[in-house]
Amino acid sequence: MQKKGILLVLSGPSGAGKGTVCQGLIKSSSSMELSISVTTRESRPGEENGKNYFFISKEEFHQMLEEDQLLEYAKVYDNYYGTPRRWVEEKLEQGEDVLLEIDIQGALQIKNKFPESILIFVVPPSINELQARLIRRGTDRDDVIQKRLGCVQGELQEIPKYDYIVVNDKLEDAVDEVTAILKAEKCRPKRFSLQKYLQTGGLS
Repeated sequence: MQKKGILLVLSGPSGAGKGTVCQGLIKSSSSMELSISVTTRESRPGEENGKNYFFISKEEFHQMLEEDQLLEYAKVYDNYYGTPRRWVEEKLEQGEDVLLEIDIQGALQIKNKFPESILIFVVPPSINELQARLIRRGTDRDDVIQKRLGCVQGELQEIPKYDYIVVNDKLEDAVDEVTAILKAEKCRPKRFSLQKYLQTGGLS
């Protein structure tokens, strides 16, 4: 009997290493898919529809909103981004786990609409280490880094709304912890269908 997949949502402060953890999870699992968002922005050179994003018009996006086909959405500048419910549910029904890296606001939207999702908050080992990582990656000006650091305390206040917290000190350990969480979640009684078990005579 094929078990339904799990929607795994990772978020946390900028510089916590969420993206790197996600890459490690995808590489280590053959049954995990990285969620593909819909967006109203134009595709960039090298981007493929259905691989990087689902590129749609604003009219199509608003129609998806009206039909409750988005698990979460946000407007960034003049464009919209969202997580398509149908695509996620189809992957889960096929037994694949779906991984989504998203900000806190989007994660809580998903938890509200899709309570069976698992929210994991990724944090660095310390605020000092977070600052060092932001400086090392060299993509932000000093004032931007200070602004990001100023937001961290508020972001950390949202931790109680998450299911798990993972400290990303060593990447391999963080990936192992998330993998262990996923395995444990698959064993929860709420994910066990007694009816299917009785009908098929087993779990395999």
